[in-house]
Amino acid sequence: MDSVSQSSHHHIVVFPFMAKGHTIPLLHLISLLRRRFPHLSLTIFTTPANRPFISRFLSVSGTGTDTDSISLVDLCFPQNVPGLPTGVESTDALPSISLHPLFCRATELMQPEFEKRLQSLPVPVTFLISDMFFWWTLESASKFGIPRIIFSGMSNYSCAVVSAVMKNRELDRVVCVEEMVTVSDFPWVKICKGDFDTVFWSKAEEEPTNLHLELVRKSIHASMKSYGVIVNSFYELEPLFSDYVRNSERSWNIGPLCLYQCSFEATRNDRTQQPTKHAMRPKWLEWLEGKLRQGEKVLYVAFGTQSQISSEQMKEIEIGLEESGVRFLWARRKVEEEKEVFEDHEGFEERTKERGIVVREWVNQWEVLKHEAVEGFLSHCGWNSVIESLSCGVPILTYPLMADQSLNARMVVEELRAGMKAVEGTSPAMMKGFVKGKDLKRRVKELMEGEKGREVRKKAMEISEMAKKSMAENGSSWRDLELLIQEMCNKSS
Repeated sequence: MDSVSQSSHHHIVVFPFMAKGHTIPLLHLISLLRRRFPHLSLTIFTTPANRPFISRFLSVSGTGTDTDSISLVDLCFPQNVPGLPTGVESTDALPSISLHPLFCRATELMQPEFEKRLQSLPVPVTFLISDMFFWWTLESASKFGIPRIIFSGMSNYSCAVVSAVMKNRELDRVVCVEEMVTVSDFPWVKICKGDFDTVFWSKAEEEPTNLHLELVRKSIHASMKSYGVIVNSFYELEPLFSDYVRNSERSWNIGPLCLYQCSFEATRNDRTQQPTKHAMRPKWLEWLEGKLRQGEKVLYVAFGTQSQISSEQMKEIEIGLEESGVRFLWARRKVEEEKEVFEDHEGFEERTKERGIVVREWVNQWEVLKHEAVEGFLSHCGWNSVIESLSCGVPILTYPLMADQSLNARMVVEELRAGMKAVEGTSPAMMKGFVKGKDLKRRVKELMEGEKGREVRKKAMEISEMAKKSMAENGSSWRDLELLIQEMCNKSS
């Protein structure tokens, strides 16, 4: 048992953002804290609509919630916010990703209630872990003398490259989005303007009413003033970029958090685990089991809960998957674009039903990726998806759509050599863009059946083994978490 577990009573408050890709790794962290440091008290702030997911997740993970160890505190999500649909309390329920900045700003209206509940907690708070999008929690924590630590949803690579590019103003002189630029602090890294969200090109004097730009700047400012940052990564994956981040702020690499079980059991080579006995086995899991029994390899396809893809692009993805002949499981978000009927491509699911399954309800992505039948992932490259895939030794066919996803894709393809680009042809410099069905067909087949696919799969498996060792006892992430808890408890004492 860790030495800090024997120390005086300490209390950690966690406030996850209302998005599955941000909430799930924090729930893994809570499970890890509960088992490694059982004397810590943990309080999770959430909203009524998000509470059932959190409770179920902790229950299935074996952590559970009770008054002695983990408490859930509900905050009322702001109602009747102009522009936001009534009753929406998570980003995956937004009808359009364009509403994301408005959703983030609306969370600020929870600040008075958050502070009231924070002040009334029965045990003094040792430190607060809040999502990077909750910039306003810094002010709240500061009022009560509580250190605020950010939970970053980004890789060290993305943070370091963005920081270096902004510091050296390396996009200022670039006109074409496809023009390659050398990152002077990392001279082997080349990026293009198209890798960055347009908010990073903006100038305040030119776009004074840009809400997205305003929120990014508030988040960055709050990050600089916070005590430190937790990164869901491990040092061996990106050592130079981790060092770069640590040169400017306190940071702890404590991931991959999806592998928190490795902290309590021997590192294993297999990717399978027995499903929870009392959980109802979903249809997609039974389907994967069938493919495994038949010795068939499966491509997992998912683009996150927030990304939006046009009807035209969706059609090309269907063409590529159908003509590739590979077996696939597609976790496909139900969005407005999908209601359009494609006259020349109707019946995609019917025609591919013998080798493919389309799932429209939420799926446990970790359960999919660690399944032995899954050997490739066509992904939008959100950081949580990347770190889960690499932790399972599954190579990635990158199809980034927004935010930091292009930089994550560049890291996977060019730094780690554990994946391939889905976009090719007219935009060789770009990681993202429109993908034609015939090109996707070729790339999918190469990933699942070709020599290049075997190379990136081997690299992904090597990364998986490193990841497990980092989370196991005395691994780099194990030690970083120990250092974090010791430092915060000593500071409180």
